[in-house]
Amino acid sequence: MATGGMDEASNMKVVLKHYVSGSPQETDMHLTAGTIKLKVPKDSNSIILKNLYLSCDPYMIFKMMKLERQLTDPYVLGSPITGYGVAKVLDSAHPGFAKDDLVWGITGWEEYSLISDPKNFFKIQHTDVPLSYYAGILGNYQFSSILG
Repeated sequence: MATGGMDEASNMKVVLKHYVSGSPQETDMHLTAGTIKLKVPKDSNSIILKNLYLSCDPYMIFKMMKLERQLTDPYVLGSPITGYGVAKVLDSAHPGFAKDDLVWGITGWEEYSLISDPKNFFKIQHTDVPLSYYAGILGNYQFSSILG
């Protein structure tokens, strides 16, 4: 929803309040409001996304913990949780992405995301299946087919 004109929107985000020691609970996260500019910064390779579908995957629990031996970086407290998602490009300064492209990649658990380096985003070519499938098995298939 626009707040300060056509170039800005309210942006609800799910953030981690504190690191967990077991199974995460709803109380470990909270919904916070902010705003986002809907135009990419000049002289950047950025894209602005409207997130449509977000995945919730088992590996994310480890990113919610602060462990002595961590396989991946933990989430940053107070920042949006991240995970695989399906989104629509609203604005782009990147030559590989155009307005209205549908994409898949790691995005924030928020309504809109500014992606400053979209090299790990992939255009969705086949829209004859539900887009939500790309937040699950089709996204994993697309990623594994790129790896060889």
